[in-house]
Amino acid sequence: MHVIGHLRHTARDHRHLADLTIGLVILAVTLITTSVPGPLPDGVSLFAAVLACGVLVLRRRWPYAVLVVATITAEVYFARNHGLGGTLLLAAPLFALYTVAEHADRSRALLVSGLVVVAVGVVHTFGVPSRRLGPENLALAALGAVAVAAGTAARHRRAYLAEVLRRAQDAERDRDAETRRRLTEERLRIARDLHDSVGHHLALINVQAGVTGHLLTDESTQIRETLAEIRQSSRAALDELRDSVGLLRQPDDTAPRQPVVGLAALDDLLAAHRRNGLRITAHVHGPATPPAWAVDHTAYRVVQEALTNVCKHAGPVDVALTVRHETDAVTVVVDNDGPPAAPVAAAPAHGIVGMRERVTAVGGSLRAGPRPNGGWRVTAVIPVTP
Repeated sequence: MHVIGHLRHTARDHRHLADLTIGLVILAVTLITTSVPGPLPDGVSLFAAVLACGVLVLRRRWPYAVLVVATITAEVYFARNHGLGGTLLLAAPLFALYTVAEHADRSRALLVSGLVVVAVGVVHTFGVPSRRLGPENLALAALGAVAVAAGTAARHRRAYLAEVLRRAQDAERDRDAETRRRLTEERLRIARDLHDSVGHHLALINVQAGVTGHLLTDESTQIRETLAEIRQSSRAALDELRDSVGLLRQPDDTAPRQPVVGLAALDDLLAAHRRNGLRITAHVHGPATPPAWAVDHTAYRVVQEALTNVCKHAGPVDVALTVRHETDAVTVVVDNDGPPAAPVAAAPAHGIVGMRERVTAVGGSLRAGPRPNGGWRVTAVIPVTP
């Protein structure tokens, strides 16, 4: 079965070679069966046999012309050689008839095959009175019917496979359209939730911080600066939330793929956390040209989340930030000198999980854990070709 399947695939991939092989086999069998009991065929017979078998190479391009030529030349050979070889050469027009039935519709195939079989039967019956073939004509008609039936079956099978492929493609397009529709609906739902809930609370924080700053006329400068920082941070959060909601509400084909923030905004990020009490020492090594936007955005988000975690869990401590732009990767290291950290839980915090997902999404790696002498270290290695 494996050999048959291999031959079938070879014949399908190299159709002209398969047709040439069929013609050579018919020619060889015809000449052998003609010459074994008697002399070799003469020049006219040999030319007719070669032409009848050779035109089969063109049967897929010009099926009707090949059928006419193969039928006439096979009859010429049969008229000059009445033995078994002459009968076997009729396989050439039968193959041509199969091709006609395969490429034509049913009515045309039946009409052409009927005319060919009738013409051949008339020639055999009246053209060669000494060789009037009764049973042979019936056998020829049966073989012609088999060739037409086989060609029709091949045509139906090809049409069936084309229809199955078309339906599969339609189903796949429908699934893709349904998936896009559901994704769009989910994005719109997330955008609404972010705008209605998170945006509402951030806006209230911003307004209340501003009102409180105006009301506290006799308070210290530090309290005023803290309220101003709260208002500024909430305003920045509102701006980023507005950009994110805008991206979620845009269609897939028009939504920008590049992030709205990157390492170019690193100084503003560090200044905001310094105002919150962190004593940050930053070292940025590497070329001035920014990396790819995905790398740039991922590195910024790692620094942002790491510094946010320091503020939440360690308080105002010393932080050492290192960003190295290397040939094949961007390395981000955030160290803090906080108190000894508790052992890492079995389920990491959402911030660490989010950083790891961002980094691994672009093919990088992230390590986060306590340092031996206290504090915490986050190390992210992000390849420059995500």
